[in-house]
Amino acid sequence: MTARPTRPTPETDQPHDLVGIGIGPFNLSLAALAHGIPGTPHPIAATFYEQRPAFHWHPGLLIDGASLQVPFLADLVTLADPTSPWTFLNYLRTRDRLFPFYFAERFHIQRAEYDAYCRWVTQQLPGLHFSHQVDAIRWNAEQALFEVDFTQLDTHGEAEALGRTHARHIALGVGTEPHIPEPLKPLAEAGSVPVIHSADYLQHREQLLNAPHITVIGSGQSGAEIFLDLLRARPAGHEKLHWLARTPAFAPMEYSKLGLEHFTPDYTRYFHALPEPVRDELVPHQWQLHKGIDHDTITAIHEELYRRTLHGGWPDATLTPGVCVRTAGRVATTRVELHLEHTQQATRSRLTTDAVVLATGYRERPLDHMLDGLHTHLRRDNSGRPRIDDQFRLDLDPTITGNIYVQNAERHTHGVGAPDLGLAAWRSATILNNLTGTTPYHLPQRTAFTTFGLTPHTPNIPAQAPTLTPLVQSN
Repeated sequence: MTARPTRPTPETDQPHDLVGIGIGPFNLSLAALAHGIPGTPHPIAATFYEQRPAFHWHPGLLIDGASLQVPFLADLVTLADPTSPWTFLNYLRTRDRLFPFYFAERFHIQRAEYDAYCRWVTQQLPGLHFSHQVDAIRWNAEQALFEVDFTQLDTHGEAEALGRTHARHIALGVGTEPHIPEPLKPLAEAGSVPVIHSADYLQHREQLLNAPHITVIGSGQSGAEIFLDLLRARPAGHEKLHWLARTPAFAPMEYSKLGLEHFTPDYTRYFHALPEPVRDELVPHQWQLHKGIDHDTITAIHEELYRRTLHGGWPDATLTPGVCVRTAGRVATTRVELHLEHTQQATRSRLTTDAVVLATGYRERPLDHMLDGLHTHLRRDNSGRPRIDDQFRLDLDPTITGNIYVQNAERHTHGVGAPDLGLAAWRSATILNNLTGTTPYHLPQRTAFTTFGLTPHTPNIPAQAPTLTPLVQSN
């Protein structure tokens, strides 16, 4: 009989100033900036938990040659503290790669390199606990602390031990999850035909290449990269590819210099100050700021298609925007039939294919399960979403004196910059400045040439907080 995991008593645990839940790029940024935080007499006692056994950043999309859509300066720390030991440039220095990088003249690095950089940070930075699944968060009013219950997992993902830790503050960085449209969920979940999300593309690439006909659904960067990768791997004249999208065009991402100012702290503050109905109306119209395709990828797709016309004929590849999938079903056990509707033409048709790749993006993971023990203390907006203030704190009732900070769960309150890597260091520094009640990280008051709105928004200056008491971090 397998022994049941045991839970240490709460008395064996020293409280932390900060417990982070999830170790993706955003909480990893927070952990890096919290380590050796400048200007404070005592270090912040911080620990971070992650269910996965190790850090991996979108491993299914680390396609050879695929680049980040933000410059390398959008690493974990540089835009808040370029002197930090956790910068991308310092990573290169430790690998004796500064001169090759200098001569490569790359402002946008490859995704695989960003993933390797983040993994290097996780291997060096203390206080990170992988294979730890957080199960519940509660508020202990007597101790004025959050209780965090977790399960330590073994190498097979099975429960090995139970634990509990206490924290003055929490940082939720649980990330996003792949979004599968409702008409295709039964097929994706059944697994009897290859209907996969782009998050798992590389794991299924060989299987997909063996399919007689492949359909890619989704007009964003991931869909474009996957379509290009498949196109390059298929023989000329026998590509048998379809690329479908709901958007009215395979549109380039808004990458003008002034357009990029929507990803500045200035715009984030402006957006947060707007009324809730205005924010909700604005977000869907900004899709091209973050869901378009970069110019280089669009150019590469066109060049590859054009190259296949040099000896006459057209490639067997169909690219159709303005299409939505109404329903989908299995045909003859191994094939998929998609029922399509063209929104502008108001026409319908059917497409039979052998494999489907869903480049349909990601959605914020719901926080309700994680915060179930706090639901009576959580204040929500008119749509039932958590209210989040301009310091990235959940709006909790005054009986809870600790803060719960959120990362990449605040698009409805902070706008399109919420999932953008370029704002990671600034948001982390904002959280740490608020948590300490001081300004260990000097943040600029102005970051854009554009003045958003007629009344400039003045950033909140965090109130002075008591000096942190040195704490012992639990193992």
